[in-house]
Amino acid sequence: MKKKYKAMVLSCMDPRFQTPVYNFLKKKNLSGKYSSFTIAGAAVGVTHIKFKKWHSAFLDNLSASIKLHGITRLIVVNHEDCGAIKIAEGKKSFKEEQIHKSSFLKLKKIVIKKFPKLKLEFHIMKLH
Repeated sequence: MKKKYKAMVLSCMDPRFQTPVYNFLKKKNLSGKYSSFTIAGAAVGVTHIKFKKWHSAFLDNLSASIKLHGITRLIVVNHEDCGAIKIAEGKKSFKEEQIHKSSFLKLKKIVIKKFPKLKLEFHIMKLH
C-alpha cells in the first residue's frame, strides 16, 4: 500500500535557511511526512523570468510527488535577505517583500490551473 504524505515543501537552498525550515515543519508535525523541493529563491526561483529554465523542473517534480506520494498540500517557504532576488533583479533597487508576494501570486495561478485540488500555503521566513 502506498504511504500517503501530507505535503510538498518548496523552500530555498540557502544554507542559513535549512535549520529554520526543518524546525518550522517539525512544529507543524510534518517530520517525515513531506516531499521536498529545494531551489534558489523557492517561489522566486520557480516563477521569475530570470530562472525560466527551472520552472518546468519544479512543476514536473510537483506532479511526480502528487502521483507517487499522494500529497494534498504545497507549502511554500521563502525567506528574507534572498540572494536569488538580488540575482533576478540585478543592481536596480527593489522591494523584497513585494517580489516575494508577487512570486506567491504567480505560483498560485500556475498551481491552481494545473493542480486545482492542491491546497496552498505561503510563508516568508525571517532569518535570525
